Amino acid sequence: MISKKLKLGNFPTKIERLEKLSTMLKENIYIKRDDQTGSEVSGNKIRKLEFSINEAINNDCDTLITCGGIQSNHARATAAAGIKLGLKSVLVLRSDETPEMEGNYLIDKIMGADIRIISSEDYRERRQEIMENILKELEEKGRKGYIIPEGASNGIGTFGYINCFKEILDQEKKLGITFDTIVTAVGSGGTFAGLYLGNKLTESNKKIVGINVCDSAEYFKDKVCSILEEVKTYIPDRKFEITKDDMHIIDGYVGDGYALSRPEELEFICDFAEAEGIILDPVYTGKTMRGLYTELKKGTFKDSKNILFIHTGGIFGLFSKRNQFGF
Repeated sequence: MISKKLKLGNFPTKIERLEKLSTMLKENIYIKRDDQTGSEVSGNKIRKLEFSINEAINNDCDTLITCGGIQSNHARATAAAGIKLGLKSVLVLRSDETPEMEGNYLIDKIMGADIRIISSEDYRERRQEIMENILKELEEKGRKGYIIPEGASNGIGTFGYINCFKEILDQEKKLGITFDTIVTAVGSGGTFAGLYLGNKLTESNKKIVGINVCDSAEYFKDKVCSILEEVKTYIPDRKFEITKDDMHIIDGYVGDGYALSRPEELEFICDFAEAEGIILDPVYTGKTMRGLYTELKKGTFKDSKNILFIHTGGIFGLFSKRNQFGF
């Protein structure tokens, strides 16, 4: 197993029982607080970046190039982690309008990241080409860039959540609890891929469940297969079978689309905060927890005894939704 990584996040992140939700639904529901991995680097992405940026440093790179939406948690965490390690960052961010100076975008600006704003169409069709052009631009200046894909969801980034899975197994022993079901948001595929593969490699026989917040379940099953094929190049001595048949991704909670919020989704975030004192985000965990709540009421998880929800962070993204809450 690959083990070379940086130490940038606050690990292990704690696991706590969701008392009100568990009582209401008559289930045992726990939450792993990966929203508390840090402040500037908060959220799930720093687990992946510990591996990705280590690879960049080993390749003598001085600049990190990555992409995401204008409120990208991943881009913000990349810029912050880079600064700590003496690396510059170029962030390719998607926006069709002049962005408001708020949330993650404001933090990116405060940290002095080189931000390149592109249209949704260019992001969809040309983001890899644009990042490769930035790579060439840096080379002409005598610098060396390292491209990290959206969400750090690639082969090397996947080890972040393979490690997280092993962390959960250690915590189970300390807590005296066995989680038979682990639930996470699926937005770029890497977090789910890591948990899925960690489950396979350790032969833990848990049910790893993703709830997609964009695209479709089928799209992400293909994406996860592609990511895991890349993982094989890092651990050629470990044999594992990849099949979409045992990937559990629940569709139906995308709403109006990625980073777009419906009133009922924001209302759920408020209800959950009032019940548990935990803030979900509007892009990932708000939709995913609402999906889990709905599926629990439908009886989808009736065979699950202990469910663990991964809180992947994203609190800064709430500020861009301030006018939609109706307070």
